[in-house]
Formats: sequence, C-alpha cells, structure tokens
Amino acid sequence: MRKLVLAAASIAALALAGPGFTGPASAQAPIVIKFSHVVASDTPKGKAAEKFKELAEKYTDGKVKVEVYPNSTLYKDKEELEALQLGAVQMLAPSNSKFGPIGVREFEVFDLPYILPDLATLRKVTDGPLGAKLLKLLEPKGMTGLAYWDNGFKQMTANKKLIAPSDYKGLKFRIQSSKVLEAQFRALGAIPQVMAFGEVYQALQTGVVDGQENTWSNIYTQKMHEVQKYATVTNHGYIGYVVVTNKKFWEGLPADIRSRLDKAMKEATAFGNGQSAKENDEALEEIKKAGKTEIIKLTPEQDAAMRKAMDPVYKDVASRVGQPLIDEFIKETGGVSH
Repeated sequence: MRKLVLAAASIAALALAGPGFTGPASAQAPIVIKFSHVVASDTPKGKAAEKFKELAEKYTDGKVKVEVYPNSTLYKDKEELEALQLGAVQMLAPSNSKFGPIGVREFEVFDLPYILPDLATLRKVTDGPLGAKLLKLLEPKGMTGLAYWDNGFKQMTANKKLIAPSDYKGLKFRIQSSKVLEAQFRALGAIPQVMAFGEVYQALQTGVVDGQENTWSNIYTQKMHEVQKYATVTNHGYIGYVVVTNKKFWEGLPADIRSRLDKAMKEATAFGNGQSAKENDEALEEIKKAGKTEIIKLTPEQDAAMRKAMDPVYKDVASRVGQPLIDEFIKETGGVSH
C-alpha cells in the first residue's frame, strides 16, 4: 500500500507540473503507459499485451511508450486495481471476477457455471450492446473499459478423480476472489480458498489446496499439471479479462493519440483472442504428452449431473447481480433460464 501511495504521489507531482511544464527534452518525452498483469508473458493475455505495445508504439510514431510488467512484477492480484485508480499504472487486464470486490458486481455474471456454451456465443455478449453496457459501469470507479480478452474455458484438476459432484466433497479448491466461484464450490460440497494466481503451483505442490480450476494454457504455463494427477474436461466456466485504463489518464490524452491507441487495442484484441483458442488446444496436447496427468472426459449423463449440482449458484448470484441481468445474459446466449 505504501508503495502505491508513493507511486501515486510522484504521478500527482508530475500532473501538477501540468502541460506547461517544460522540463529537459519535454518536447520529445513520450507518453508512458504502464501495463501491469499477473500472468506469464507466454500466455494469451501476455502476448496480447505485447502486441498492444508493439502496435501502440507503431501507430503513434513513438509518441506513446508502453511498458509491460507481466507475472505480478509490479502488483499482485489484489493491489492492481487500486494502483490503477490511484494512477500508479495506466492499464490492466484483470479477470472479470476482480470487479465484484470493488463494487461492480455485474461482471460476476461471467463467472456463472455453464452460462456460456462456446466462444461464438461469448462474442455475441462482449461485442454487442450487453458488453458495452457492462463496460460503462466501470466509469464511476475511475476506469474506462477498452476491450474484452479471452483466456478460455476452465477445467477441474485435483489429485483425485473428479467425475460425480460427490467427488468434490471436502476437497480444498483454490479460487480467485469471487462470490460466484465460492458459491460454485460450496454447491459441490468443496471448500473454496481464495489465493493469488502466482501462489497456486506451490499450494498444490505442498497440499495446502487439493485442486483448482483453470484453462489449459494457464495449467500448462504454470506447470500445475506436474502437481495434479487428474484433470476433468468440464468447460464449466469461462476466464476472460477486461482491459481497463485509468479514466482521467485516458480522457486527458490528445484525441488523435487516443484513436490510434483504440485501433492498436482492437487489433491486439483480435490477435490475443485468436491466440487463446490456439494455445488452449496446444497446451492440452502438451499436458497429454507430459503424461503426468490423466485427462478424464465426462459422459453426457455425468455432465448433466454436474450442471444440475451447480443450479443453486444461479439463485445465489441473482441476489447479488439481479435476476434481470442474468435473464438478459441468458437471452443473448440462448441458454436455459434458471
């Protein structure tokens, strides 16, 4: 926290110096965008951030310099949104779940189990009016939402075979901070434990937690498959990110720079989302090749039993985000009303 306050203070001092400030070489001084994220550089999010850096610098002829800080090198999960609000960083790509704790609960609808059947349906939401409406809700928090980035669909892993809902009973599962994910594991009789992404491998290795849920690319790049004997193909949930920027910073940019950055972000998003689908497929193949994890596929009956076990989560979440939003989401995705 002290680090944040100091960083914010130095930024504030620069801001006070104002546009009339003519320090040495100020004519050439580029606009710096610090882009912080918590995953590895070789993940879809990591690569999309690098692509944004490359395009932003190219399209603005070097007037903007993007510094990417991967793997929680600047801030951990919990600190990064606060850092953005204070202006200590200019850009983040937190997962949808992260907005609930700061009071924008509507994003938790993305965490609902089995609400998004596939990527094509997801696009209908993120690229349509519903996606735009959700981004608008970030503005009162001092943020501007710029794009939706994919990570993909989640699978369940543990050192025990997970086939029926009863197999989850009493197991400790790592989750990211999300009331929906808490409700999801409680519905299965498991014990959810909130933990930063960077700490998961060690927690699995030492038995602090028994299992976790994640996309194939996250499981593979964080080497979780080396410390988990079983992975069940559930595709039960979606992990996606919202690229956000500090609203004051964004609105203070010259209009031409902003439109060039928008173009860079659009292209980086298309690139990153393409990477995501490809890398999840590749990661699954690599995990199979490594031979340390048995991959379990559910029968249609077993899948139906899992879906039924998760039904109570919808009621639980309706009391937080409102049934109308869930209904709107289900209407967009063509899902079954709960």
